[in-house]
Amino acid sequence: MNWTQRRESFRQIIEGNICITPASVFDPLSARMVEDLGGKVGMLAGSVAAMAILGAPDKMLITATEFSDMAFRICRAGNLAVIADADHGYGNAMNVQRTVSELDHAGLAAVTIEDTELPQPFGSKETKLLSLEEGIGKIKAALSGRSDPNMVILARTSAATVNGIDDCIARIKEYEKTGVDGIALIGMKSRKDLNVLCDTTRLPIMLGGIGSMEPDLDNLAKMGVRICLRGHQPYLAALAATYSAIQQVLSNTKNTDTPPLIENTLLQQLTRNSVYDDDAKRFL
Repeated sequence: MNWTQRRESFRQIIEGNICITPASVFDPLSARMVEDLGGKVGMLAGSVAAMAILGAPDKMLITATEFSDMAFRICRAGNLAVIADADHGYGNAMNVQRTVSELDHAGLAAVTIEDTELPQPFGSKETKLLSLEEGIGKIKAALSGRSDPNMVILARTSAATVNGIDDCIARIKEYEKTGVDGIALIGMKSRKDLNVLCDTTRLPIMLGGIGSMEPDLDNLAKMGVRICLRGHQPYLAALAATYSAIQQVLSNTKNTDTPPLIENTLLQQLTRNSVYDDDAKRFL
């Protein structure tokens, strides 16, 4: 498949002057929902992938192959530009290079690689970051791993929360030197810190949430923020609705107690039923 159009559209976003909030996607139909409703970008999170693939918490238990397979199923469902949280790249810098190569072929528009020490090592009780040198190596490896230069690579760090603002500034400056396409900041809690970090770089910024700060997209855009994540409500809402529906079925309660069901016309639209009907007429 040709992934060029969605990657070019995503680059226009991060190189533009607005800030958008992607919707969380977790399967082909959720990606089509975002696209049909006019969404420009979808977000595939590592935590959502862990739940959808293994039914497990976000403990780095899924493999790079499982994640890239999931990403491919989502990307081939339409033309939505999708960002993927590739966590630590599933290993050291050499693993990062391989992971990015696989995710490139899966069709993603953008990938984040973080500098957190993952998976959690023996005896560790708190979040720790890789050394700056190893973090730089991982970002360089990520850039080397992509075959399509249109795919965006974002260096992700939670240094502001874990090590403090000064370390975060140092990491941003060094990651920028690698030629990375943007910076993803995680765990921002104050507007003051965010202002300082945004002033540190001219690269586009993605925020992994803004804590209790007011989600003012216009002001964020003026600060250089192009992507602002707002959690994974679609997936969590889907889990809640499924749980309630199963409860209703198993308890034989009235149908009025079940969550609303999707209308058949909308389901046919999302499954692209007419396209398959046309193919059946042509080939069968």
